[in-house]
Amino acid sequence: MQPKIYHVDDHQIDTALIDPDALYILEKLKNAGFTAYLVGGSVRDLLIKKAPKDFDISTSARPEQIKSLFQRRCILIGRRFRLAHLRFGHKIFEVSTFRTGENVGELIVHDNEWGSEAQDVLRRDFTINGMFYDAANHQVIDYVEGWEDIHKGVLRTIGNPEMRFKEDPVRIIRLIKFHARFPFTIDAETEQAIHHCRLEILKSSPARILEEFLRMLESGASTRFFQLLAQYGFLSLLFPELANFIKSPHGKVIFHYLASADQIYHHKSKNTLDRPILTCGLIYPLLEKEIEKQYLSKKQIPHIGEITILATTLIRDFLVKSFSHFPRRITSAMVTILVTQYRLTPLSGRKHYREKMFRHKEFDMALKFLKIRALVNEKLVDTYTSIRNQYRHFVKHDEHRHNPPPEKHHTTSEESLHAPTP
Repeated sequence: MQPKIYHVDDHQIDTALIDPDALYILEKLKNAGFTAYLVGGSVRDLLIKKAPKDFDISTSARPEQIKSLFQRRCILIGRRFRLAHLRFGHKIFEVSTFRTGENVGELIVHDNEWGSEAQDVLRRDFTINGMFYDAANHQVIDYVEGWEDIHKGVLRTIGNPEMRFKEDPVRIIRLIKFHARFPFTIDAETEQAIHHCRLEILKSSPARILEEFLRMLESGASTRFFQLLAQYGFLSLLFPELANFIKSPHGKVIFHYLASADQIYHHKSKNTLDRPILTCGLIYPLLEKEIEKQYLSKKQIPHIGEITILATTLIRDFLVKSFSHFPRRITSAMVTILVTQYRLTPLSGRKHYREKMFRHKEFDMALKFLKIRALVNEKLVDTYTSIRNQYRHFVKHDEHRHNPPPEKHHTTSEESLHAPTP
């Protein structure tokens, strides 16, 4: 199987977008006699002139050889398939060995056999993620026609789509993720397989599904992602409470919260909001609906304790019916963020917060969620701006109290005469 090779004049990849540490890893592997390439999403992003977030590397070196070469920088992980994680400061580079496996009716059932680069690429998910970049020779190596699909704007699986989705149903969510992030269309055969394999998603790992969801909330493309999940029928399988709410008369407000979070992501140079803030955007409209149903419709104003119980119960029930469960550190922060909204914007209309609330470790997240609410409801803009300014003033003076400037030395008149002119 011969690949198509694309040279500098063809791909015009800007090497300044490649992390220097990734280039160092590639060079060190090559100098040790191994084949090593950038692979996957980083090559795709480089071809569409986008700075990659991660740089995965594929090599002919075995895990133990990678460990020997990089020593303390290297941690080997995984049982089913050994991977090397190379640490450079806060960055982690994933280095995998070329692999192959046994096919049973085209369904790959083993994942722990080493192979060639051609065999390795055939195991990857989509053609746009199936190219190598040889940094030493500045070449893109394409075994799967990924180059053509990127330039045509097509999302297509490598191999039979139904088989690939049955091997790993999370690939369906990843496909929808790419459809949300890029202006690409889904190949007809691949789209048909999405519908045929819809229920396969229930055989996948809940933890992996949750991670894909959380990453998309952070991506700046969450609105489109959740719209597509609803469109293809996956939201009702994975988060039925959310799917049912979206179908209700005011359910589309969920997309307004997602759009506001996306807007902040793009405005803030792609600095992501904390995950508890983002997940609150999915829960807050449901909490508002429950408060209306249980209290406001009866002309009652719930106190903070009642709102706390309601928020805690709502999150618990939401997750009990969901395919994936959020970790406790996220759910506990969510309760605090949600309840704090009713201190900042009390239902009674009376100011409910004091400066001591600014000291709470999760207040900053609650304030950021108030900003999302203000983007959804412009009537809250002045309230948000006022509280933000008070909080900034508090932080500034609190830091001053804990870290006072050094006392100035009071000079005598004689000393001042000999002091240098400022």
